[in-house]
Amino acid sequence: MEFRIEHDSLGEVKVPANRYWGAVTQRSYDNFKIGQETMPRPVIQAIAQVKKAAAITNQAVGGLSEDQSHWIQVVCDEILAGDLWDHFPLKVYQTGSGTQTNMNVNEVIANRGNELAGQKLLHPNDQVNRSQSSNDVFPTAMHLAAVQTIHNQLLPALEKTIQTLTHLANQYQSTIKSGRTHLQDATPVTFGQEVSGWCASLMQTRRMIKLSLEPLYELAIGGTAVGTGINADPVYRERIAQEIAKITGLPFLAAPNKFHALSSKDELVFAHGSLTALASDLMKMANDIRWLASGPRCGLGELTLPSNEPGSSIMPGKVNPTQCEALTMLACQVMANDSLMGLVNSQGNFELNVYMPVMITNFIQSVQLLSDGLISFNDKCLVGIEVNEAQMQAYVDQSLMLVTKLNPVIGYEKGAQIAKKAYAENTSLKEACLTLGYLSAEEFDRLVDPSTMV
Repeated sequence: MEFRIEHDSLGEVKVPANRYWGAVTQRSYDNFKIGQETMPRPVIQAIAQVKKAAAITNQAVGGLSEDQSHWIQVVCDEILAGDLWDHFPLKVYQTGSGTQTNMNVNEVIANRGNELAGQKLLHPNDQVNRSQSSNDVFPTAMHLAAVQTIHNQLLPALEKTIQTLTHLANQYQSTIKSGRTHLQDATPVTFGQEVSGWCASLMQTRRMIKLSLEPLYELAIGGTAVGTGINADPVYRERIAQEIAKITGLPFLAAPNKFHALSSKDELVFAHGSLTALASDLMKMANDIRWLASGPRCGLGELTLPSNEPGSSIMPGKVNPTQCEALTMLACQVMANDSLMGLVNSQGNFELNVYMPVMITNFIQSVQLLSDGLISFNDKCLVGIEVNEAQMQAYVDQSLMLVTKLNPVIGYEKGAQIAKKAYAENTSLKEACLTLGYLSAEEFDRLVDPSTMV
């Protein structure tokens, strides 16, 4: 491999000749060989959006020449198009401020921009990082990455799943089945009603996710090192968030208190809470579905799930609820990530939180897992569910909890006697009721009609 010599404030460093990064990036690459996780692409792209907005704003306030601003913007657009991904190699477990990743982006923009310009116009710190600090760039990028992944990935996936559930609920609105509480028989519901409960849960979490975006629209940018805005023109500090809003097409604005914006990440904790709510609802729905599909002969057997792949390496013909299992596993990961979010936010000291890379990495992972999981579960499971209406009807016919409808007529205690007698003697409710002499056959048939109980 061929190398070139780059330098920073600590001296000279050998850098691969075919990479645009510089000395700071190389030092981080050499010093933090920890784990496999590199900085998520949405974070790098968000930093590029910040750099582009800063270039435009700095030119407007006289901090950059037109050429300098132009070439910074050109390289930022290349990054946003995904053309330079191999030039961002740094691991998540680095400096807690994200400084090395900020400098990675600065160095790539400077070296690539100079190459395109055919002259040395850009320095990573003096031009690309002008009016900025890693301490306001990185938390700003965190908010941009969080909001954009939710908008572009999670909400569309969630909407698609809600549409499928709505169709399923409408299709089976009149299909009566036994309700279950405490894993025990309960009064009847329709399968459509049961599905509507899953659907309403996802609609509620969708509302909560959208509400949680509001605090994330406030950006730390303009606070520079500690929140005072040192080395940034006052006009720049006023305009930079507006420029980011133009670039992203989203209503970002300057955080009113930069000291809070740099030192606390409570907005991300709050937003991740809504992701955890979604994960818990998905866990519940997936577990309901695999319980209802248990069998095919020794379980509940009310649903049949798509046979996507063989389920066993030893038992021929076995098919497992694998999409349910995948969804519940990722839900557990999201809930585990939520524990990290609150913990690392609590560890900020004085003017800066220094747990930011791991925080945004886990946030992005949660969004991506939920997004991918919803699409997979919808396309490979929900849309292919088959309803065994005969089995549902058989359970309704056997249910002892239909006796609940008699409470207003004969009272709770007599109803309990009927249910216990029918269960003990393995007879129907009607037989038990007639034997006890509480109602006539005609009265029982009129009152105990499952279609009037849903």
